[in-house]
Formats: sequence, structure tokens, C-alpha cells
Amino acid sequence: MNMQNELVTRFYRYVQIPSQSHSNGGTLVPSTESQWDIAHQLQHELEELGLTDINLSDKCVLTAKLPAHLPQGEIKTIPSVGFCTHMDTVDVCLSPVVHPQTIQSYDGGDIILNREKNIVMTAKDHPELAKYTGQDLIVTDGTSVLGADNKAAVANVITALATLVHDPSIYHGDIYVAFVPDEECGLYGSKNMDFSKFPVDFAYTIDSCELGEVVYETFNAGSATITIHGVSAHPMSAKGVLVNPTLIAVDFINMFDRKETPECTDGKDGYIWCQEVHSNQSTATVHLNIRDHHKDLYEEKKRRIAENVKKLQAANPRAVIECTISDVYGNIADAITDDNRKAIDYIYDAMKELDITPKTIAMRGGTDGSFISTKGILTPNYFTGGMNFHSRYEFLPIPSLVKSYEMTMKLIHLIYTGK
Repeated sequence: MNMQNELVTRFYRYVQIPSQSHSNGGTLVPSTESQWDIAHQLQHELEELGLTDINLSDKCVLTAKLPAHLPQGEIKTIPSVGFCTHMDTVDVCLSPVVHPQTIQSYDGGDIILNREKNIVMTAKDHPELAKYTGQDLIVTDGTSVLGADNKAAVANVITALATLVHDPSIYHGDIYVAFVPDEECGLYGSKNMDFSKFPVDFAYTIDSCELGEVVYETFNAGSATITIHGVSAHPMSAKGVLVNPTLIAVDFINMFDRKETPECTDGKDGYIWCQEVHSNQSTATVHLNIRDHHKDLYEEKKRRIAENVKKLQAANPRAVIECTISDVYGNIADAITDDNRKAIDYIYDAMKELDITPKTIAMRGGTDGSFISTKGILTPNYFTGGMNFHSRYEFLPIPSLVKSYEMTMKLIHLIYTGK
């Protein structure tokens, strides 16, 4: 079996194991039982490959080590490197069951994903397809996401490990891998990692989109929950008695800049996003997401939320208003030091050798690396090759999947040589 076929075979195997996660605030990790199925599959494959220190934790975090392989008698210090991918797929109210299909030599026109349900990915609505004319594409049947986010990375890493195990001519240092659940619903897998089982000098995630994408800047991210306890009353005797938590919640939301929201910002602009409001006659709850690439501006947004809560309480003394603000993940760039920035340099060196044009982006989001980096392990990110993540129109160009695998192998080689 050639390398492309091996990658595609593994990818098909993994996406056909349902592993959709569900948001639950991290109260139960993994959030779905199905994620254990792919974890056990990967555990079995790691055992077959002969990796050491294989551990599947009670939080469904799977870690393992491929010990260094050096020429006989060679003594050198090689950084230990980690690769982290997530096993869950996103819940966007589509089926958790994935039925992938391959479009051979895409002709540039519309792609019928599901003839029975009349689901079509049109070239007009998806101009991003044009650059992949002539390539083989893996697509959905229109009823689910594809799951290239992040099972393309899982296939990449497992295939790379298999290559290293079966080809003794390829030398490398210690390699650690981590396969985590619940990335899509709050990075709860990486937040439950035992880092003593991932003792690396730096690491990589493989969790962004098209060929060439590089991410080492992400948001600083937090969340705020404001709970407003009002006073209920019958309308006929409500004057001077009723404290309406719903209207207080509206007043609170209106205290923020309407232009400082996701739909009005881009690039490195941060925002405060009123994501959910739940209310009844007695209680209202407002959920905010806080995002900014700049740490000082992120902290300022947190202070502003707290100050607005104080103002709201002063204006409504009979209400009881509670506020909880939590950090979710950090900006990868804040973990860069003179000692570890070589991890980023290796990405660009690998792309140069593979003739890949880098597309460096400041991600308006985060990866598992955004949390891992807060633990002192710089964890930049490079492309899977997938497109249209979190959509029924997600697709994976097979040549891009192959290039992502080649990136992994090239990084391992560069780290070994120290060049």
C-alpha cells in the first residue's frame, strides 16, 4: 500500500467511528461515550506498533511514547517533541455518523453530496473549490461534518508513527503523542492531560485548515456568567415590588459596545460576545465570551465586565447579581521564548524544503495548543489541509492531506538533525 492510500484508509477508518462531543461545561470528560470507541481503536493501533508508555486515562486522554532511534554509537542531545490531536468531532446539529465519499479528479463543477436529499455543494457558493480542480477530494454525504477536523491529523500522526517504526533508516529523537477528547467543546481533553506523560520540549497540533496555514498566535479566551436574581410578583400588585431580571439582563448587555462583537471585528481585534441569555420571572443568566490576542486588552475586557456588574448592582439594589469570570485558554505567542522559538522556525524550514507557501494567520480562535502552551510547552499549529470545518460542506483534498503528513515527517527529521 502506498503512503497516500495508507493515509486515506486510516482517515476513512477513523471518521466512520462516531465521536461527536457535546458541550457540558466540562462537568463530564469525555462528554460522550462514543469518544471511548476511537480512543480504544487508537490504543490498539499504538500497541500493535510497539509504542511504549501507552496510557488511556479515566478522562479518555491517550498518550504514548516512541523512543528515540539513533545510529549505533551516536550520542547527541535531541529535543523531545510531542504531537497532539483531538479525537472528537464538532456538534453543529448534524448527524454524528459520517459517510465519507471520494470525488475522483474534481472537474470544477457542482458536487452532488446527496442525490436523495438534494444536497449539493455548488461551485458558485463555494469558490474555494476552484483551486482544487483536478484533485481527488474527500467529501461528506451532506448529513454530517466530514471530521477532517481533526481526524485528518489523527491519520497523519498514526501514519507517521507507522513509517518510523517500519523504516529503521529514519532516525529521530523521543516522540510523544497525545490524543485528546472534547477539544470542540472547550479544550477539556488537553485540560485533563497528565503532563508527566507528555514530557516534551515543545509540541505541535495539526488543527487548522488549508495547505500552508501556520498558527502561533491565538486568542486569549475567557468566559463570564452573570446571574441576576430578581423579585417576582403578580402584575396587579407589582408596582414597587417586581424586580424584572430579564430587563436588567437587557440593560447589562446594552452596557457594552455594539461594535465590539464577532460580527463587527476581524484580524487581531478582540470582542465581548453575548452568546446566550436565559431568563424567566425570577432569574436571568447571561453568558459572555471574552476574546483578545493582546493580553492587556483581554484583561481590560475582564475588568470592564466586572465594573459593569457593579454598576448594574448599584442601579438595581433589590436584585442579587452574581458574576463569575474564568480563563479558558491563552495566546500561544505568549509562551514563545528564545529557548523554544526554534519550534516555530522548524515549521517554516520544513515548508521551505517541501516547497509549501506559508500562510501565517493570527487565529480568531484557539487550539489544544493554546492551553498546552500555558503550561510552558510551546505548541504551534500547522495545517491538516481540510476546508470548511464545522460544516456539511467540509472537504479534504487528498494531496493536501499527503503534504500535511510530509510536514510531520520533515519536522521530525529537522528536529533530529538540529538544522
